[in-house]
Amino acid sequence: MLVLDRGGDVVETNEAARGLLFDRTDESIAAEGLPRWLAEAHGRLRTTGGPSGAVSGAVAGRTFVAHPSPTEGGDVVWWLVENTDLRLAEQALHSERERAGLLAEISGALLSSLNVDRCTEVTARMAADHLADAAVIVAPAQGRRHALTYAQVGGEVTQVTVPIDAGSVPGLAEALQGFPPVPTRWLDPDDLPGWVVPPGFDRPIGSVIVTPLPGHGMPAGVLILLRSSTHRAFTDGEEVFARLFAARAGAALSAARLYAEQASITATLLRELLPPRLERVHGVEYAGAYRASQDHERVGGDFYDVHPGAEPTDETFVVLGDVAGKGLEAAVLTGKIRSVLHALLPLSGDHQQVLSLLNGALLNSHTTRFATLVLASVRRSSEQVLLRLTSAGHLPPLIVRGDGRVEEADTSGTLVGALPDVRMRGVDVVLAPGETCLLYTDGITEARGGPLGDQLYGEARLRDALRECARMPAEAVVERVQMLAAQWLESDRHDDMATLAITNPVGGGHGTPRVADGLEGRHPHLREP
Repeated sequence: MLVLDRGGDVVETNEAARGLLFDRTDESIAAEGLPRWLAEAHGRLRTTGGPSGAVSGAVAGRTFVAHPSPTEGGDVVWWLVENTDLRLAEQALHSERERAGLLAEISGALLSSLNVDRCTEVTARMAADHLADAAVIVAPAQGRRHALTYAQVGGEVTQVTVPIDAGSVPGLAEALQGFPPVPTRWLDPDDLPGWVVPPGFDRPIGSVIVTPLPGHGMPAGVLILLRSSTHRAFTDGEEVFARLFAARAGAALSAARLYAEQASITATLLRELLPPRLERVHGVEYAGAYRASQDHERVGGDFYDVHPGAEPTDETFVVLGDVAGKGLEAAVLTGKIRSVLHALLPLSGDHQQVLSLLNGALLNSHTTRFATLVLASVRRSSEQVLLRLTSAGHLPPLIVRGDGRVEEADTSGTLVGALPDVRMRGVDVVLAPGETCLLYTDGITEARGGPLGDQLYGEARLRDALRECARMPAEAVVERVQMLAAQWLESDRHDDMATLAITNPVGGGHGTPRVADGLEGRHPHLREP
């Protein structure tokens, strides 16, 4: 407490005020022996002559709130209450709120992309903008080389892949293996190799932080933060915050790399699971179409394959099938069946033997699923196309004649993968020019919708649609069937739908033959003329 008169002179003080205010020479003390902020507040109070509110300021590194109490004699009693701890707590709370907001912003930016390069670029840029003057991200080794990403405030992000000596930076080799970071006080900026400094960063380095980017099971890399000698060194709190940032960034980078690996694996598997694109083989047109039960999926339980034969017969082996179930599990069994059938191609002329061997392979596997199939052996004879068709529990193929008649192939049999023995009855069919044999799965005829929303598309509607497909190319037949079935659907819930058309083109197959896409490499005897 201290009392000031009208002129601003000190009239009286208590012991605490005397020890705090007087006998000091720092610049915060005015000529009267008072802190400048207190002397100015008293001057304003004396000038206005009215009541004044509390004012605050600092003395010797401590903060106070001063409350004035005017007396009847014109003096003013100033009560100084220290609030240093409260101010420090408020500053710490404000700083933590800023850091929490920054971490939230960083997390949102990092998790907005699952592209590894983009995520790395965002990490480096945000680290340079918010934590340091420059940042370097060292990715895990790729052989003897490391991918380096540089960023600095106001500069461009650059990425290079070069061989580096991880032992040249203290703590870098350990951080790349996931060990705790080296304290910044142990790092001498003068000992850093040249590759650590971003291109174009010409200021001397003052302080450095090396911290790992934690990932899922293994580090996602290392973050190196650099501050120039013109800025203050990293504090302990900033080093801790840098680790929090690195933890968020490492999780995002690890997720991006995991997604990239899974996407690569999925693409590799899909190349084997997706049906091939079909065109013309040995003068016979083939066209196929497939729609999975879920629009966001690309594979399922329906499949088809066309395997061109070798000379002298040039007999092509065709298969269309339907595995019980939907989705990825059904697709896995689909891939197994296609692999087994591919291995049995030397026996493809004997449908009974092929189906018996396939049945045995499925019964001896761990799966409990079964499948229905229809096999076709196709060869051209002069102007005609000769088919040998065999159904194994599958819907019989439909034959579209040149005059619009639609016939059902008289073939039947038991499904595969369920019983010890398979029984079947094959049939031979001849296609004249302009005629088509359609193989299809029950996803077409069991498509539910229509005017009432719950009617099956049915075989009768399919036959009516095929009557209008006489003398049409195979591609047009498949597209029309798939289009009509899709239009019939009432909702997105439906079974897998696959169709495959075998057509003796108008003109009897004369003209330039086209090889089925992706099959020429597997069958060297097939070449474009």
